[in-house]
Amino acid sequence: MHLLVPLAALLGIEVEAITERLRNTIILNAVMIGMGLVGVVFLVVAGFLALAELYGAIYAALICAALFLVLALAVYLGSRISEGRHRREVAAKRRSTETSAFVTTAALTALPAVLKSPLGRALALPAAALAAYLLVRRTGDTKDD
Repeated sequence: MHLLVPLAALLGIEVEAITERLRNTIILNAVMIGMGLVGVVFLVVAGFLALAELYGAIYAALICAALFLVLALAVYLGSRISEGRHRREVAAKRRSTETSAFVTTAALTALPAVLKSPLGRALALPAAALAAYLLVRRTGDTKDD
């Protein structure tokens, strides 16, 4: 930390101004979030009071409870689906990386034997170039689900 202040001063960055701006932004965002939460609470209370006037207090409480339980379940299921998708993407990326590492290792292992024979050089070098092109072209594609 002691090195960052002189480095920032050397680069012309005023640390105090940046920290003050960051502090003001955090305070402003906290106030906005607090006001938004108060607004949401008032909307929920107003909805409850409207339901209580139509159906009575007990039924209004049951309707609100059921609504919030359904919303909580929807958020939970959404997070589980997102987590599963993320795991599948990580597994596919790991599998792709392992496959390319295996192919590279096999190619480097076979290279000395192929380069010893003239026929191997004549056939293997164009085949390796074609395989590398196909591998690069395939990894650049993106899937749209």
